Amino acid sequence: METRRDQIFPILKPAEIDRLRRFGTPRTYQVGEYLEKTGTVSPGMFIILSGEAQIRQHDPLGHEEPFINYGPGSFMAELAVLSGRPVLVDGIALTVVEALVIPTPRLRDLMVEEAELGERIMRALILRRVVLLESGMAGPVIVGRGGDARLLRLENFLNRNGHPHHTLDFASDDSAKTIVERFHVAEDDLPIVICPNGQLLRHPDEHELGNCLGLVKEIDLSKVYDVMIVGAGPAGLAAAVYAASEGLSTVMLDCAAFGGQAGASMRIENYLGFPTGITGMALMARAYNQAQKFGVEMSIPEEVVRLCEDKGDGFVLYTRSDQQVRARSVVIATGARYRKLDIPNLAEFEGSHVHYWASPLEGRLCANQEVALVGAGNSAGQAAVYLATQAAKVYILMRGKSLDATMSQYLIERIEAQKNIKVMPETEVVGLSGTDGVLQSVRWRDRRTGQEAMRDIAHLFLFIGADPNTDWLRASGIAVDPKGFILTSGDLRDGKRPLETNWCGVFAIGDVRSGSVKRVASSVGEGAQVIATLHAYLAEQNTEATA
Repeated sequence: METRRDQIFPILKPAEIDRLRRFGTPRTYQVGEYLEKTGTVSPGMFIILSGEAQIRQHDPLGHEEPFINYGPGSFMAELAVLSGRPVLVDGIALTVVEALVIPTPRLRDLMVEEAELGERIMRALILRRVVLLESGMAGPVIVGRGGDARLLRLENFLNRNGHPHHTLDFASDDSAKTIVERFHVAEDDLPIVICPNGQLLRHPDEHELGNCLGLVKEIDLSKVYDVMIVGAGPAGLAAAVYAASEGLSTVMLDCAAFGGQAGASMRIENYLGFPTGITGMALMARAYNQAQKFGVEMSIPEEVVRLCEDKGDGFVLYTRSDQQVRARSVVIATGARYRKLDIPNLAEFEGSHVHYWASPLEGRLCANQEVALVGAGNSAGQAAVYLATQAAKVYILMRGKSLDATMSQYLIERIEAQKNIKVMPETEVVGLSGTDGVLQSVRWRDRRTGQEAMRDIAHLFLFIGADPNTDWLRASGIAVDPKGFILTSGDLRDGKRPLETNWCGVFAIGDVRSGSVKRVASSVGEGAQVIATLHAYLAEQNTEATA
């Protein structure tokens, strides 16, 4: 924080504040009064005109720590204010404070209309979230047993949504045991989550946790959006940014987290404009924040279960939480779900010992151990290279004869340079052994000789492709190919618009589309392309309505 303090906590000049007055309303706060409070939605961004206010980190266990004082020219806000979600810190007036309060909708206007100031403010909001992520105090407290699949699932959910949190291991942390005793929690109820608003959740799922943290936003059911985007991966986020920046009212839903499979990649090195590479999470977080800047309404996690034509005009999507979202057009960007091995007891170890991505969380779990990785594509290569920095040895198991046919050359060279990676061609996993959900060994077979081998391995990583996430469309009549991928204009009859499905006004982009190139760059390109098509479609609808 010290090296970038000027960027994290910039001071606005009087002339700059004057330029921003049209976006806000002056307010006075008395000594000890809260400007914003942990777990509640903030009134907006506060520009301090006079007096002094203090930011305090306040966790659900009652620990409080002064973070920074704001004086004249400072502004108080972080990313939660831009998204309209509950804030993660307390803001308290130390003296009588005069502040210019800019509400969230006007803050977005400021970002667009005052480009130079908006850029400085946006950078500060992002960096302040990074500081909170690193502080270990902000956000919910999770108590569970280390390595428990349910605990890891919650941690992954918060990590992939860029939400600060603090985890305590019940088996080794005295504070965790004290919490369990204080709240009279049975061990069978672990993991528990104490949300910033004080609410206690017992072994919640992601949707319950998202609701408690205010991540799942209530959608305006009376509104008919110009475009509704299902899926917040690279394709969906690109479509959202282009749609909202061009003036279309846009709503986005995703059942898990922003970023899709790309967000779980430890390093993307072949994406244009990043010669030194970038983590998938960093790239997708930038896109997510960009979409918020332009006013995209988001509800994550919110699972869509059905798509129907609206009786009046356009379409209606039904969600698992019984919301009905209406829009004039729909973009399906639901991507694909991870493919699994056909091994009877695989599910017993999923989440804690069988993994479908390799993040720092999984890296810590397998530190200094031998691990096995199944797959031969770029995702597998990126994961193997990362895991080699954490694990004692990485076995890459693949059905093919070599990596050349399926993996980029730069990754092959990097794998060959790692002494602790062993590539095993024409080899397949045939068995997993363990007890009580703890993987103890992996058995594989050489397909050329039939010879089997067993290694003491506690963590198995699967990167064997993906199946289209289209089960929710089965009752809709959206046309798909034999593998379940959505058919679009090139595969359908003449007269269809680019990327349009067999339903007029419903489009498909990214990995879920039949024939798409499964790359981040191509998904982003389709996200941009589909909005140009959408403009033409909506213009036609407007013309017909006028006629």
